[in-house]
Amino acid sequence: MKEKIILFIKKETVLMVAILLAIVSAFFVTPNRAYIDYIDWRVLGILLSLMIVMAGFQKNGIFDEIGKQLLVRTKNTAQLTGVLVFLCFFSSMLITNDVALITFVPFAVLTLRKCKQERLMVLVVVLQTIAANLGSMFTPIGNPQNLYLYQLSGMNMGEFLAYMLPYTAVSGLLLLITIFVLSARKQKISMADCSFETEKEPSDRKKNVVYLILFLLCLLVVARLLPYHVVLAIVLVTVLVTDRMVLKNVDYCLLFTFIAFFIFTGNLGNLSAFKEALQKIVSGRELLVGILASQCISNVPAALLLSGFTEDIRGLLLGVNIGGLGTLIASMASLISYKIYAHNYNRTKGKYLIWFTLANLIFLVVLLLLAEAIQI
Repeated sequence: MKEKIILFIKKETVLMVAILLAIVSAFFVTPNRAYIDYIDWRVLGILLSLMIVMAGFQKNGIFDEIGKQLLVRTKNTAQLTGVLVFLCFFSSMLITNDVALITFVPFAVLTLRKCKQERLMVLVVVLQTIAANLGSMFTPIGNPQNLYLYQLSGMNMGEFLAYMLPYTAVSGLLLLITIFVLSARKQKISMADCSFETEKEPSDRKKNVVYLILFLLCLLVVARLLPYHVVLAIVLVTVLVTDRMVLKNVDYCLLFTFIAFFIFTGNLGNLSAFKEALQKIVSGRELLVGILASQCISNVPAALLLSGFTEDIRGLLLGVNIGGLGTLIASMASLISYKIYAHNYNRTKGKYLIWFTLANLIFLVVLLLLAEAIQI
């Protein structure tokens, strides 16, 4: 039992820190009914609905099938790298960066092994991680901090997409250039010689249709066209009736992390000294503070912490998204790739970290310069 608790604490470090901060802040602001008002229930409702739907899609194997269909058309290692990387880039816009990496990094490891192209492993996994983090910034549902800040900002869907488009487009271009430059020694391959079988059963089309309908309903909630509690109820009832095992695969710890940070930041907002100090630090420096804070505590907690002390939500939105680049913990999604790589190639995880950090810093600097140029 003790070992399980220790393992859980190690695995959910961010949650533990968030709970600790909430508890400490409660000594300064006595718990009362206002605590309930701190929590953005709409964001949590949408997040839970999306996580359930994505867990359903993933369990049903639809993403693997899409990946296999795209790989059939690849003819050389450059195209192979491009497909594996841009699967993460584009899919993360709709299924979140976490789900994209959980799905396509193991898929890439298996594919490169069967195709005898393990020399590309570090390059592909590093670029997949960057692609998922940058592709996800384009949409409100691409990652948790976007969903929260989108709701807070009051922007409509069109405004959000237009604001993030230049940075997403440049990110995609940078990925293409990187793949082109690093694939100068491309080799011809035949995917017919790289066929592989997985343990997953064939995708159930009827279930995929159900999940697709539920996903579309979630999008209507994000677009503020349907009430979140109605759609959440529909999602829960539908999954309980048709595929209840999916509920075991949902990351409920993320919801509790949000709740703990809502309480912590809400309490800080009621302490005038802390509020004024943080406002002075953040105000006018949302982009840089968002980036720096993300390097230390990850971009989701950074967004939750800083959002209560600035009116420039757009600047903060950009900061925490670009801030997902940099250190390994800047985006918790990056840890997913690292753990998968280290599990399969523990002896070369140091090499992975070096290339990961170098590539992230290059992308970070380019996007920061772009942001500064656009904001001038």
